[in-house]
Amino acid sequence: MLFTVTMKVNGKPVTGEIEGRTLLVDFLRKTLQLTGTHVGCDTSQCGACTVHLNGIAVKSCTLLAAHADGAEVSTIEGLAEGDVLHPMQQAFHEHHALQCGYCTPGMVMSALDLLRKNPDPTAEEVRHGLEGNLCRCTGYHNIIEAVLAAAKKLKDPRHV
Repeated sequence: MLFTVTMKVNGKPVTGEIEGRTLLVDFLRKTLQLTGTHVGCDTSQCGACTVHLNGIAVKSCTLLAAHADGAEVSTIEGLAEGDVLHPMQQAFHEHHALQCGYCTPGMVMSALDLLRKNPDPTAEEVRHGLEGNLCRCTGYHNIIEAVLAAAKKLKDPRHV
């Protein structure tokens, strides 16, 4: 049995036909072709699938797309404005906070949620805030530095 879902994704209204068991990550990747949201584990352990649902970070690999019906969803593809990276994306680039890049979209989305709750975190608070995201390449040091740098930029109204 198919259901119709309607939501705003990255500021644009979308509608799609889904099975009741369709996960939000699958709707984004397969139906909408937004492949920046990654599937790393299917058990919500790695955080590669993190998106924002109504402004709050969620792991889309364990959330049914039907639960996002009527919601606003933001993915990594919605952050940059054309060729201009979002300050968090730019900080990840400048601080070499990625290697293979698989975890990066989820890390960025989780980091933005962290800064929404705590705009001026300490390094320890960043570590704690990103506990639900796993990186198998970087060792986290540069990720922490990138988030702290982005926090400073985002507090400066000239960079928002």
